[in-house]
Amino acid sequence: MERRDIEIFLALAEELHFTRTADRLHVSQARVSQTIRQLERRIGAPLFDRTSRRVALTPIGRRLRDDIAPAYQRIREGVERAIAAGRGMGLLRVGFQAPALADLVPSLFARFRERQPDSEVRVREADFVDPFTLLRADEVDVLVTLFPVAEPDLTTGPVVYREPLVLAVAENHPFTRQNQVTLEDLARDTVFRAAYWRDTTPLGRPIARGRTLTTFQELMTVIANGEGVCPLGAHAADYFARPKIAFLPLVDAPHLDWGLVWRTAGETGRVREFAAAAR
Repeated sequence: MERRDIEIFLALAEELHFTRTADRLHVSQARVSQTIRQLERRIGAPLFDRTSRRVALTPIGRRLRDDIAPAYQRIREGVERAIAAGRGMGLLRVGFQAPALADLVPSLFARFRERQPDSEVRVREADFVDPFTLLRADEVDVLVTLFPVAEPDLTTGPVVYREPLVLAVAENHPFTRQNQVTLEDLARDTVFRAAYWRDTTPLGRPIARGRTLTTFQELMTVIANGEGVCPLGAHAADYFARPKIAFLPLVDAPHLDWGLVWRTAGETGRVREFAAAAR
């Protein structure tokens, strides 16, 4: 059955009137009659009982309607969602490697909503270890993550937030008694990897890497327990402040850039509009 044949059959099954069906679908009544006759010949049985006074579905017609109507509705909804996505309308799913950043870029969301007033934005937290998991599983449309990103299947967009680095240490760590903390100091302790990493200090001293952690809360716990230190974005000092951890400025460290990334094959009008709002 062609798509138009299905539309005509389902419309007639609902209207039970040839003229109203033709008007609804903007076709001629002859087209409706011809389509139904062709379907009945193909199936080998009447789909409608027709008299001069009424049109009614036969048992086979009712069964056909019940079988194909839900599937056809799903097809229509799928096509409509695809069209909406291609035109930049509907739901935009945004992942954040650092969830607190969603509060730090309110102007980005405001500009996007101005450009796409019919769109809804839904925010999700990305995985601490592999932030690209949600993106590659098509569970988010765009990700705010640390730059630089060099992944062959991903497209990078503009930077949306820039911040200095701080060093998270236990409250009683010897670093807290210094006037300042530098990248050279990283060689003096175990360093956990989160927002920033280098293998050696600027003078070439090796930096001992801490064990791999699976969540940010684990990271905060091991730092508070004195197992090591970790460079983080400065926003962590406000969003994750706790009595047993101190956040010290890394005076000679580069700034962190957080930017937009999306699947190259999954680029839609909504994603392009969101990236444009960030520029």
